[in-house]
Amino acid sequence: MNDAVKNVKLHLVVLALVVVSELIGIITFKVGPGKLVLLPMLYAMFIGIFLGPKFFKIVKEKEMVQASTLVGLTLLLLMARYGTLVGPKFYDILKAGPALILQEFGNIATLFVGIPIAMYLGLKREAVGAAHSIAREPNVALIGDIYGLDSAEGRGVMGVYICGTVFGTIFFGLMASFLAAFNIFHPYALAMASGVGSASMMTASIGSLSAAYPSMAQEIQAFGVASNTLSGIDGVYMSLILALPLSNKLYNYLYKIKFNESPEAV
Repeated sequence: MNDAVKNVKLHLVVLALVVVSELIGIITFKVGPGKLVLLPMLYAMFIGIFLGPKFFKIVKEKEMVQASTLVGLTLLLLMARYGTLVGPKFYDILKAGPALILQEFGNIATLFVGIPIAMYLGLKREAVGAAHSIAREPNVALIGDIYGLDSAEGRGVMGVYICGTVFGTIFFGLMASFLAAFNIFHPYALAMASGVGSASMMTASIGSLSAAYPSMAQEIQAFGVASNTLSGIDGVYMSLILALPLSNKLYNYLYKIKFNESPEAV
């Protein structure tokens, strides 16, 4: 991290990305009854990709590694800012307490969708590591402790972790915009659903929602932060007690159907 902090070029590139992205501003498109919102964070992500060693080579691989060490630090500042939004809306959040707690069970839906698709694509035990959660840091640590990161489950969780790091923010920002555009769910429900345990994904999602519902922006941010905090606290326990056992049972069941034999026989 010390090398990254002292890297002047890195800070100048980031500053340029911020300035260009903010100059482009928020772009909205009409989609049915609502609108799709493209935020500056999305432009910065795409431009940053093209500045890397695979394209224009303005940023070298070593500098990309250094930049990744600063992500946690910048998110700490961001979460401190969001923390100031929760306090004034404390009683509103308290009223939605049961909803905030119960929505955590929605995270388990990941495995019921992800494991069948992963196995259909040819994955075996990798599917359990990949699809039992959204594979953020606590989930990587859990899989590493139980199975080891050099195991099939470890390869699965690391694969999703890397994909989530690269594409997760973009996906969450666009998905929130699409859902907001069709007015299927209440904005507060979408805000709570944004808090899956990843600060960057949550930020992209509530940013899109805040742009779609500017009159509710503060409430949306408060619900998103509160939900993300709860997911960070109970996420490991949900995975350990519910998600992983259910993932293994579902994997064994689907394996017998697909291969007509018990997975222990392999």
